[in-house]
Amino acid sequence: MVKDRVGFCSCCGNYAEQDPCPLCSDPRRDHALVCVVEQPVDVLAIERTESFRGAYHVLGGALSPLDGVGPEELRVRDLLVRLDGRDGATVVREVILATNPTVNGEATALYLQRLLTPLGVRVTRIARGVPVGSDLEYSDLVTLARALEGRKEMD
Repeated sequence: MVKDRVGFCSCCGNYAEQDPCPLCSDPRRDHALVCVVEQPVDVLAIERTESFRGAYHVLGGALSPLDGVGPEELRVRDLLVRLDGRDGATVVREVILATNPTVNGEATALYLQRLLTPLGVRVTRIARGVPVGSDLEYSDLVTLARALEGRKEMD
């Protein structure tokens, strides 16, 4: 039965049939670059892009004080241990915060940014903006504002 074979990777927190999972045990991945996501399905979404070759850290949710979800209910402590480097793992040079663009996801990203920046690790946030193939007139104000803030030089 699948339920008996699948658990969580002790390193990243993703679903796995083995521990560590194939992503964490792949020596071709850049383990000094860690992408923090809310749920295991977010790992699948990023992997489908075939453009990220780093490691992952699954929080298991987002901060939600109204629902009683604080840092203690998420895998924040595991992330801090991972960044510590004393466990013999690769020293992390950058953490990409890829939480969802929701109120809870943004609060989680802000909390982690304030927690991690003093540790000397580079903390970045995934870009947000207007989806390809959509019309500006149908975009909400926050999406348009973020797209303008995140603009970059054209190559």
